[in-house]
Amino acid sequence: MSTKHTQEGAKKESFAALLEESLKNMDSFEGSVVRGRIVAIENDSALIDVGLKSEGRISLKEFGRAGEGEELKVGDEVDVYVERMEDRNGEAMLSREKARREEAWQVLEKAFNNTERVTGVIYGRVKGGFTVDLGGAVAFLPGSQVDIRPVRDVSPLMGTPQPFLILKMDRSRGNIVVSRRAVLEESRAEARSELVSGLKEGQVLQGVVKNITDYGAFVDLGGVDGLLHVTDIAWRRINHPSEALQIGQTVNVQVIRFNSETQRISLGMKQLESDPWEGVDGKYPVGSRLKGRVTNITDYGAFVELEPGVEGLVHVSEMSWTKKNVHPGKIVSTSQEVDVAVLDVDATKRRISLGIKQCLGNPWEGFSEKYPSGTILEGEIKNITEFGLFVGLPGDIDGMVHLSDLSWEVSGEESIKTFKKGDMAKVKVLEVDTGKERISLGIKQLAEDPFEDAMQGLKKGSVVTCVVKAVQEMGLEVTVNDSLTGYIKKNDLSRDRAEQRTDRFAVGQKLDAKITQIERSSRKLTLSVKAREIEEEKQAMADYGTSDSGASLGDILGAAMKKAKSKDE
Repeated sequence: MSTKHTQEGAKKESFAALLEESLKNMDSFEGSVVRGRIVAIENDSALIDVGLKSEGRISLKEFGRAGEGEELKVGDEVDVYVERMEDRNGEAMLSREKARREEAWQVLEKAFNNTERVTGVIYGRVKGGFTVDLGGAVAFLPGSQVDIRPVRDVSPLMGTPQPFLILKMDRSRGNIVVSRRAVLEESRAEARSELVSGLKEGQVLQGVVKNITDYGAFVDLGGVDGLLHVTDIAWRRINHPSEALQIGQTVNVQVIRFNSETQRISLGMKQLESDPWEGVDGKYPVGSRLKGRVTNITDYGAFVELEPGVEGLVHVSEMSWTKKNVHPGKIVSTSQEVDVAVLDVDATKRRISLGIKQCLGNPWEGFSEKYPSGTILEGEIKNITEFGLFVGLPGDIDGMVHLSDLSWEVSGEESIKTFKKGDMAKVKVLEVDTGKERISLGIKQLAEDPFEDAMQGLKKGSVVTCVVKAVQEMGLEVTVNDSLTGYIKKNDLSRDRAEQRTDRFAVGQKLDAKITQIERSSRKLTLSVKAREIEEEKQAMADYGTSDSGASLGDILGAAMKKAKSKDE
């Protein structure tokens, strides 16, 4: 082969190699980030020369960060991403956004591998969370990762650069998940450690109400939470913390207790104010009367606020003179203003006993003055019990007629059966005990006592004629003066033991006996034939002989009988 042909062949091979190398270099442009220069700005696009045979266009929107704008001018150099060498218009397809993303991914992957924080801007909302611009790369921020506690309004956080921690990233899929909460928790742990190390009881701090419960509020002290119990919010009564606090409120609190082992912090707000109980015994002396407001009602009474932070208890027994066994809620109501009297003050135990009824007239004292013993009244039978009747009286009070005061002749158990609740009954005032708040009434006292009538002329020691009413094994039940009931025991039937038999007597039989006991409560007499015989014997001895005369008992009795016979003749 000639030298000429050889040279031409070499030239062809060299040109082919150069063309191939050139095409290879051109292909490497696609999918890569290159440096370009802005040659023109037309309408909403920038024309950029990246050294290819044709320029490319990029929308001006791609030059601004999320939510931001960017000032551009002809001659500026920018990094762009080459998507295609030419499009159907013969222009290069370029992207500023993808270039920024590529740059960002390299930085973010390094931060992710080193568990370093990255700076981003929340700029949009998506389902389940928000979008974050991490210097060109778009990341997803789940709603649960925005803050340590739920955030109702994220608007204040949007558009502001702040730190995030990358939780997960997948370059092949273009997914990045970030967390703001993780950064806050790290900062919180650091702040907590610093705060706890210098925490002391009595220290005054500023915090933010984080959560409210029935028993108190949790206050964020800046990395650590403390419990503000409902009883330590204010000196006045607070039924629920929400009455005085709201979530997000900034408050000044004092550290009451701090347990370094459990890390529990007890806080107080009222401790920063003066104690209203100081000098309370001087402000509210016993016996003073004042006005107060009912703050709480319980089964045993009502609490009345005398001033903010100072409450006293009106026990149910001190609420009304007449309403007994009634729930306090039926006498007073919450927020009602009432007149109270101070009954007792214990500043040490922080207790004040109050009374409402003391500000009203004592109806028993008024009744006693107006209706003294012996007064006859008429009232409605309010209640019937096993021990008597309760009768309504003037002044909205009740008096009681005991079983024993219902009837002279009939037993109380039998007599009470004749009365009905709601009936009107005439009664006599027997006694008024203002201290015990009791009024004793009587119905039988409206008539004369037949027992006393029948006892006229009779007394203990009197000898009377009895009529046997009933014969019993242990004695005789007898009647005296046709109305009085008496009893003679078996061993009182005769001096002679052989004659102490009850079967010797029959119903209707008459015998003389001596009254040995009068029981006015049971209205019964106790009698004795034996006592009568002994008395007669003593009298005979006194009249007809002495123990010194030597006369026998038979002689004396014979003489007495003879004298009595001569008198009859």
